[in-house]
Amino acid sequence: MAFRGNYEHSLDAKNRLSIPAKFRASFSSGVVLAKDAEPCVAVWTPEQHERIFETALEGRNPLDPARRRIARYFQANSFEQELDSAGRVTLPPQLLAHAGAHKEVVVAAVGDHLEVWSRERWAEEASALDADIVALTEGLGHPS
Repeated sequence: MAFRGNYEHSLDAKNRLSIPAKFRASFSSGVVLAKDAEPCVAVWTPEQHERIFETALEGRNPLDPARRRIARYFQANSFEQELDSAGRVTLPPQLLAHAGAHKEVVVAAVGDHLEVWSRERWAEEASALDADIVALTEGLGHPS
């Protein structure tokens, strides 16, 4: 399933996020919550989480310091969980701090995973995307 759209949510008192109902079946084998390079929390299926990092690091010397630091950043800052019976996951405090999220969040669906943003940061990101999208798409070029 391709994840699309964005959804406003409120975290409960235990910092639990309700995964949008239409996406819950995709997370039946579990959820990986990860610190993203941007100020948000990435929500992956376990399979896609492994695939994306295998692809990103493919062909790099396993002893290369940059490769090891990238792997350390993303793997040491990711947490496996299961959805509870209500379709919720608990966001760890260190991931919430990274995202600057407290109670009001936006779940942005970005194709192969979800991202959890504070509402304020999402508003800034959405505005920046609107301003930059023409240049970003022109920069993609067209493969021959």
